[in-house]
Amino acid sequence: MYGFRKPFTVAEYDGTMVGSIDFKTIVVSIQVLGYMLSKFIGIKVISEMPPRRRAVALLGLILAAEASLALFGILPRPWNSAGLFLNGLCLGMVFGLVLGFLEGRKLTEALVAGLCTSFILADGVTKSVGAWLLEIGVREDWMPFTAGLIFLLPLCAFVGMLTRIPAPSDQDVAARSVRETMTPHDRWSLFSRYSLGLSILVGIYLLITIIRSIRADFAAELWRDLGQDTAPSLFTRSEMWVALGVMLVNGLSVYVRNNRLAFFFSLGVCALGFVVIAAALIGQQTESIGAFQFMVLIGFGLYLPYVAIHTTVFERLLAMTRERGNLGFLMYLADAFGYLGYVVIMFSRKLFTGRENFLDFFESTCWVALGVSLLALFIASIYFANHGRQPATSAPVAKHV
Repeated sequence: MYGFRKPFTVAEYDGTMVGSIDFKTIVVSIQVLGYMLSKFIGIKVISEMPPRRRAVALLGLILAAEASLALFGILPRPWNSAGLFLNGLCLGMVFGLVLGFLEGRKLTEALVAGLCTSFILADGVTKSVGAWLLEIGVREDWMPFTAGLIFLLPLCAFVGMLTRIPAPSDQDVAARSVRETMTPHDRWSLFSRYSLGLSILVGIYLLITIIRSIRADFAAELWRDLGQDTAPSLFTRSEMWVALGVMLVNGLSVYVRNNRLAFFFSLGVCALGFVVIAAALIGQQTESIGAFQFMVLIGFGLYLPYVAIHTTVFERLLAMTRERGNLGFLMYLADAFGYLGYVVIMFSRKLFTGRENFLDFFESTCWVALGVSLLALFIASIYFANHGRQPATSAPVAKHV
């Protein structure tokens, strides 16, 4: 999926300006706007999606996303940005559909850690592909469509493999609870019972999403401001180290059988991530680490909480409370507001700050995000210590359908 979403971000679009705003900021913002709207739509669609329809929905969304990249190549600037809006609108629900194949299992954390590792690595690999296509002469506006063609056949094969994954076993259901499609009443009932705690977690995820997305979408500008030449392989090399570290740390939670203990372990992983981010910022500002180490440490620090929320926090919350629901609903609730925050930041930066050094903007955003997040994480821990217990009279375990 990242092959249809990320390659365009390595292009600089010849410095094209639309009024006082550079064209790249416009296309990144427009795609994220479509992606964000898709997340809000996905709160309903993903939580209600029957398992038998997931594969068809996946392929349909991918094909529509590739068609929108063709539109980006055909239309003149800046009107071709509409193609990226449609692209984001199509791709925003792909992750939730894939996640539905993996949740509710004793090995969910390991499986989803692998899934999240794939998109961390894919962020770098697909950018390297985009940079390579530009180097061999593919035009900037047609490069995203061409990159999509490269990934189309492998994606179809992997969707076919997803359909072969068996449903959770009886042992999985006993360990993690049944995961069922949700009605509007189910969604409101789950949120209202844990409204404060969930709101805090969503707020933390919003801040993580902002700094993760800035680092991902403007990696070329950050490397430039750090004084590093952006060879195509650089994006992949940095993300390989990030992906490896994040997978190892977050995958460890699969060995914690007690759902309550694993939930609070995952909150500790989130806190560790924010400490790593602080260390990276201090190291860069004191010039005690180089550009490559800074980007790897920042990536590792912010992906630790980002992936922990994907893999463990919401998964174990459902498991320890035995509430009716599914991981897709909680993740898309967080994702929707996370990308809404990023859209606000993208537009307000150009409205209120002008064209300052992008690294300075990124570092100041990181400091604010990690300070607020650590405080919020402390409050969330106290809340769930008092509200996250399984009811004394749990409903009988039902077999997953």
